[in-house]
Amino acid sequence: MSELLTLARPYAEAVFKRAIEKKALPEWSDALNFLSVVMQDKEMFAVIANPKVTQEQLTGLLLDICQEQLKPEGVNFVKLLIENGRLILAPQIAELYESFKAEHEGYVDVEVISAYALSKEEQKQLSTTLKKELDKQVHITTSVDKTLIGGFLARAGDKVIDGSIKGQLQQLAKKL
Repeated sequence: MSELLTLARPYAEAVFKRAIEKKALPEWSDALNFLSVVMQDKEMFAVIANPKVTQEQLTGLLLDICQEQLKPEGVNFVKLLIENGRLILAPQIAELYESFKAEHEGYVDVEVISAYALSKEEQKQLSTTLKKELDKQVHITTSVDKTLIGGFLARAGDKVIDGSIKGQLQQLAKKL
């Protein structure tokens, strides 16, 4: 786990607990994802990293950008991140929040990388298999990587299922 995720964890846990209390999981998800996108902008990152920009200026700028996306608690959360110098953690906070939310709702996001585009039927079969394997509902996102030669690679959190020919060849090479 990266250092940034470790620093972001208490904030993500606090937001998640508050979202459950207020029954506002989707609203917080939207707000954190929007803030994450804003923080990943190169120009915005340059402003945050600039020591000449005061906390008040940064707060004003961010609240102007996010005013339509944040409710009062979200505004307070942004102010807290700025005061504690943790604004750059927004993407990691959003990532952790989404994993807590998925766990709470009983599903897992699975990234499937295959050597070729999967048909709807293949995705459905894979989803059924992964649901049994992971014992949770699955939300699949797919992408193509021709270097896999054949098969697929599935990532669900920290679990990786490598059913690719490339992976099998690498395992064979290690054995030899």
